[in-house]
Amino acid sequence: MGRTEVYRQELAPLLRESIRSAHAELLGDYLLAGSNLPGPRGNLELAGAFAQAVGQQATQAGEPLWALCLQLVALGADVADMNDPREFLSFCGTRGLAAIGAALPDRFAQALDRLHALARDPRWRVREGVAMGLQDLIEAHGPQTLRALESWVQDKDWLVMRAVVAGVAEPRLLHDATTVTTALELHRRVLGRLRTSAERRSEQFRSLRQALGYSISVLVQAAPDPGFTFLGELARSPDADVAWIVRENLKKNRLTKRFPAQVAELENGISTG
Repeated sequence: MGRTEVYRQELAPLLRESIRSAHAELLGDYLLAGSNLPGPRGNLELAGAFAQAVGQQATQAGEPLWALCLQLVALGADVADMNDPREFLSFCGTRGLAAIGAALPDRFAQALDRLHALARDPRWRVREGVAMGLQDLIEAHGPQTLRALESWVQDKDWLVMRAVVAGVAEPRLLHDATTVTTALELHRRVLGRLRTSAERRSEQFRSLRQALGYSISVLVQAAPDPGFTFLGELARSPDADVAWIVRENLKKNRLTKRFPAQVAELENGISTG
């Protein structure tokens, strides 16, 4: 039995007790003890098991589970700052809200709204929970989620756009042409926002740029022909940030090992401005 399955089995009765009592102390203690925080890496396996366990029980107890996850995400940065073990509770709550939205169509819109707000959270782990939550929603409700993300790009918020590009850059989702095409188009729109903006000094902008430095390579690996065409377009841009993004993607092993010739050609063609 793998560790995730062990977590899921241990979480199931804790979730039922939290639903029965309307209190989350035992569940919270369990999550805190296994959080791996403070430390460089939170327990992603435990958070994933939490999301799975919530999703499995959502059809029987959607309302109390929704309230429970809202309690967890209510622990904001003012009381659970970065690397505080309680930050892990907000991370898990974020994953849980998405899991409920994936399992229950009538909670889908509410889950997206919550994730949209949490995409601006000052804590990077919570923002990563948003990206992972979007992936769960895309897997369960692909067309609806991808359409909704088009409006997120129009939001003009760097962190919201960061959630979009990180959310769609997931190999397990990129198995059909429609999803890949939409993911590339979302990236194209985000980069269009980036290239026309003079506001590039903020930490929020740097967070988006960092995500774009790997996300395109995931799409290229899934669909090499349109992906390399897109990278080629970007390589000809005189924009210094776009050039950095192209170079970073071309460094990724997923491209250098499988497509060395295409990578070398693009490296030679990157605009120097």
